[in-house]
Amino acid sequence: MAQVTITVRKNGPLRVDDPNGVIEMVDADGNKYDLTGKTGFSLCRCGASTTRPFCDGSHKAAFQAPDTAIKNG
Repeated sequence: MAQVTITVRKNGPLRVDDPNGVIEMVDADGNKYDLTGKTGFSLCRCGASTTRPFCDGSHKAAFQAPDTAIKNG
């Protein structure tokens, strides 16, 4: 079984790849998002998306954020 991968995109969203379609995502009130048939989606991390929590590309205007892993030890 392939595993879920979350990729931090350079100056962009968090890309979630779920080859098996098993991720369940809920909002702060416990309501489930309909991810039926989605094996991948991008989550906004700039806060400008009109489709939050999903990315709509709004970050392209001027968003810059750390995008590399910090090595411990």
